[in-house]
Amino acid sequence: MLRRRRLLQLGGLEIYEVKLGESFLMSSLFHEAESQLSKLGLGVLEKEDLDVVVGGLGLGYTAAAALEDKRVSSLVVVEFLEGVIDWHKRGLVPLGKTLTEDPRCRLVQADFFAMSRDVSKSFDPNNTAKKHDVILLDIDHTPTNVLHQTNTRFYSEEGLSELTQHLKPGGVFALWADGFPVESFTNKLGRVFENAESHTIEFDNPVTGGSSEGAVYVAKKSEII
Repeated sequence: MLRRRRLLQLGGLEIYEVKLGESFLMSSLFHEAESQLSKLGLGVLEKEDLDVVVGGLGLGYTAAAALEDKRVSSLVVVEFLEGVIDWHKRGLVPLGKTLTEDPRCRLVQADFFAMSRDVSKSFDPNNTAKKHDVILLDIDHTPTNVLHQTNTRFYSEEGLSELTQHLKPGGVFALWADGFPVESFTNKLGRVFENAESHTIEFDNPVTGGSSEGAVYVAKKSEII
């Protein structure tokens, strides 16, 4: 469900919110961590002509931040729910035109986790042999608080190892999660990738008057094939 409303306590500020069933997924009021997911993930690489995949469209903040990097030549956004893609195509969300009018960006309706398991094909349906420079994921709340239990396998060492096969040598996987980083998951990434690190993204919360936190994990594949 897409909901647009005004917050009277913030002077009538218009915000957009997304819910899945009874689960609150995201708000336009809080998107700093989603934007930092792109900036930190892409920032690891110094090369040009980046081929990028974003898992999870939502309100589009991760994808839009990726497109701000002029090195990005191709961006495939994989979204499970066709209705979410339709919101963007119809201009019902603020970043809809930003994504749909950029020729580098394509919105693909598919199951990101199923695509990751299928190591014989790319995330790009137009080029099934393609490998990617960067894969950014923003779907589940955390690796242990998932939207559907079948997603849990992806966060295992087996599932993460499958993902590495979609990356070019030296490619990067970055993940957003709610709350503070969890050391055990950073360590798990380090066992699958050549190196891994986590970042705490702290941002103002105008509703509570305090601050909130998000986590961004960044892992890099070995340059050696």
